Amino acid sequence: MHQLLPLESGLFDTIGGLPVHPLIVHAAIMLIPISAVALIVIYFVPTWRKPYGWLTMAALAGGAFAAVIAKESGEALAARVGLPVEHQQLASILVPVMVVTFVVGAVWFWLQRRAALAGVKSVAATITGAAASLLAVAALVLVVLVGHTGATAVWASQVSGSASPTPTLTPTSTASVARITMAQVQQHASATSCWTVVDGKVYDVTNWINQHPGGPQRIIGLCGTDGTAAFHGQHGSQSQPNKTLAGFQIGTLG
Repeated sequence: MHQLLPLESGLFDTIGGLPVHPLIVHAAIMLIPISAVALIVIYFVPTWRKPYGWLTMAALAGGAFAAVIAKESGEALAARVGLPVEHQQLASILVPVMVVTFVVGAVWFWLQRRAALAGVKSVAATITGAAASLLAVAALVLVVLVGHTGATAVWASQVSGSASPTPTLTPTSTASVARITMAQVQQHASATSCWTVVDGKVYDVTNWINQHPGGPQRIIGLCGTDGTAAFHGQHGSQSQPNKTLAGFQIGTLG
């Protein structure tokens, strides 16, 4: 059985009954690209450094902070609804890249200001500024990828209409629900044919394996087993996971 993430709570979990992640992630989506572009611009356009330099540094600091909070709140949300693997992996790269971009950018800003006050050219400032600009480009690319994978995890199945694909077998009424033994369920224990049991009901979740926001391994770990404890340990009584699961029922355990 796969290892479930512990249900997190606290500062980054919920606020006012709503998850923190979708509330804070928009700040990261706005501040990171704006501050990254601003840093590149003031590096290549020296005349803009004085009027916009400090504002750019403040935006970089805000972007780095927002990235950290977005990642922490995202992990708390994932403990409740499942983890989009690719999204999480890219976010884990974006956070240190953004923090380093801010640090290197701040060092460059200080070096170039000191050189400007002394009326000299600084090789260190030139090199540091070039490095900060490259890091800003990397942050731009990463924030686009992180945003895209996050949006895909949330909306792709909704837009395509495949949030609850039709199971292999669909009972026509409660009275005609098939009776399936645990031995039969155990025969479907692979990614090509995956049956599981939750609360005495049998589900064919084969089509859901590659669509699960938390990654395929979380579903594959349930194949051929009674997944009641695992399912409720991850989702509890949340309506959307239970509604999605219901679309895959093919019978009851008998």
